[in-house]
Amino acid sequence: MKIVAIVVALAISVVGVVLFGRAVASMVGVIKLGQRTSGRSDRPRDRWKHMLVETLGHTRMLQWTTVGIAHWFVFVAFGALFFTLVTAYGQLFNPRYALPIIGHWVVYEWLSELIAWLGLISITYLMVVRFRSRRAGRLSRFHGSRTWQGVYVELTILGIVVCVLLLRALEHQLLGAETSRIHFPLSWFLLPGGISTAGLETAIVVVAAVKIIISMAWFITIALNTTMGVAWHRFTAWPNIWFKREASGRPALGALQPIKIAGKPVDFNDIEELDEDAAMGVGKVEDFTWKGLLDFTTCTECGRCQSQCPAWNTQKPLSPKLVVMELREHAYAKAPYLQAAEAARDELPEATRMEAARPLVGPIQVTDGLAGVIDPDVLWSCTSCGACVQQCPVDIEHVDHIMDMRRYQVMMESDFPSQLNGLFKGLESKGNPWNMSPRGRMDWAKELPFGVPVVGEDLEDLTSVEYLFWVGCAGAFEDRAKKTTQAVAELLHTAGVSYAVLGNGETCTGDPARRAGNEFVFQQLAAENVETLIEAKAAKVVTTCAHCLNTLKNEYPQVGVSLEVVHHTQLLNRLVRDGALTPLAPPAGSVAGRTITYHDPCFLGRHNDIYDPPRELLTVLPGATLAEMPRTRERSFCCGAGGAQMWMEEKIGTRINVNRTQEAVATLSAADSSGSAGSAIATGCPFCRVMLSDGLTAQQADGSAAESVEVLDVAQLLLESVRRN
Repeated sequence: MKIVAIVVALAISVVGVVLFGRAVASMVGVIKLGQRTSGRSDRPRDRWKHMLVETLGHTRMLQWTTVGIAHWFVFVAFGALFFTLVTAYGQLFNPRYALPIIGHWVVYEWLSELIAWLGLISITYLMVVRFRSRRAGRLSRFHGSRTWQGVYVELTILGIVVCVLLLRALEHQLLGAETSRIHFPLSWFLLPGGISTAGLETAIVVVAAVKIIISMAWFITIALNTTMGVAWHRFTAWPNIWFKREASGRPALGALQPIKIAGKPVDFNDIEELDEDAAMGVGKVEDFTWKGLLDFTTCTECGRCQSQCPAWNTQKPLSPKLVVMELREHAYAKAPYLQAAEAARDELPEATRMEAARPLVGPIQVTDGLAGVIDPDVLWSCTSCGACVQQCPVDIEHVDHIMDMRRYQVMMESDFPSQLNGLFKGLESKGNPWNMSPRGRMDWAKELPFGVPVVGEDLEDLTSVEYLFWVGCAGAFEDRAKKTTQAVAELLHTAGVSYAVLGNGETCTGDPARRAGNEFVFQQLAAENVETLIEAKAAKVVTTCAHCLNTLKNEYPQVGVSLEVVHHTQLLNRLVRDGALTPLAPPAGSVAGRTITYHDPCFLGRHNDIYDPPRELLTVLPGATLAEMPRTRERSFCCGAGGAQMWMEEKIGTRINVNRTQEAVATLSAADSSGSAGSAIATGCPFCRVMLSDGLTAQQADGSAAESVEVLDVAQLLLESVRRN
């Protein structure tokens, strides 16, 4: 029996190592099919630091605390128990074998057993989580993941740690007369006594062989399944995190990356000089960068992205996880075609040639022709909120990949939702997405009891004032957002802050166009604004729009101007702290102050890490009570406006803004039992205000929300309190 066990273990080891090596080479070959990209190896010291912090510290995994802790113990067990695998090979030939130097060191023995037990408990817990979660059906984060692969990996780990503990228990009995029980602190009690020496030696050889067979069967299985991300991420996560977009360690949020060809950003001033075959965006899987293909390879199918996606949570077809999985399967299936010489492609299997012919974006249910890899309804459901990127434990850049596919559809195929025609027309001809006359940009200021200085009319440039107040299209044209603009202007005037606006010289930053995939229009608008900003000598900017803030701060450096940009809640919060603005309580004998819940705008929070200033402002309002929604801060649920969704109808599933508003109203109802002066849903973005107001109106119409609830900007709530002077 021992001989058979030894032969099988050694034979499967040879096969496992050879196949694993071949699989690694194959995967590297697939990843190398991607396009070149720059900026992935700058600041190497920072990259090493963040990679080690994220992997060894599990910082992103710990966003799900209990699961993260359990995974950390499994992660440690997977690495640390490698030494027990080496020991197992020695035990095939000598049951008393131990590693040189450390093999009988009591510290090593204690750690080995402790890690094995913690690994056993943790993997059992994770298996329970997987199976319990699957009961939730579509709402399970594992919905769509390949269950057999996840379960197989978990059973492999379970089998290995059980073998480790059994071997330690057998070693205790075999060596019991020669050493103290202290060397076997957590295994001495696992087996009954009385087993003969020969029986113990045979059992050790057999269990060691089983441990090796389990380990090498795992290597063979993943080698034959190169798209098995739930297993391969143990190796690919390290480089994927090291080569992440931001060397600072931040997830790939904030700025959308410029279009690149041959690894270099496209200069839209010389667009006519590009090769006629150059692709704007991603139209084929090989148009993704090598980092994109590494992203797809690394996906663990854990579903954290899916669980947070506002589109998926409102029954739309988009799941960031499923998009990545589908792109991975397509990339690896098409790779043999791309790697073959052109003359040899006709000799490839029909399945490979059919896969190569599939359109990257196209209907997945077709009566004739080829099904697309990504359905258009999936592509156009994304709000670019960044929840998927924020949650991903291995730094996959979902939003960038989706936006690159949109760019190709818009600029190369002219294939996009018809509702966007009005958006693009308004931006190109009027400089705003509402298609309003640009001459009306200063209408919001007509009702103010003081003048608002305009650059080019009242001031030559901005050198004599502290801030440029960037009003934005919503703040200038949308009736609800105008009230926010007026509130901020009055608060700045009251606080004595010097500022000016661009008036009719301001045009849309281009955010809606860029997030809709129309880079041409974005570049056109950005060029106009950059020229204006430079001529006006702008340096410090305050804006009420989270989308304008993100574009001006993070994306305009790509087109030639760098500014110090702050959100109005940041500036107002500082003014209150400095005593320039003084909020007062409601008059004595009046109804109590408001109960407020705050909605985090995605482009203010996740994309720019601005969470505290608006909350600090709300908490200093005398008499006000701040009640947090269940989904808040990094896990805030999108309002549904981003990614140009403001100008598209939600034809599938339920409305995202209604989902979020229901949560806000329920939070206020639970917190406001005493009857206040009117509950409020506060936010810091005009897009969010529009979407939440519409959602609230729908609920008030059906009687599920009180008429006294209203949606207000943080600035309006502050002004309400300051005006009590």
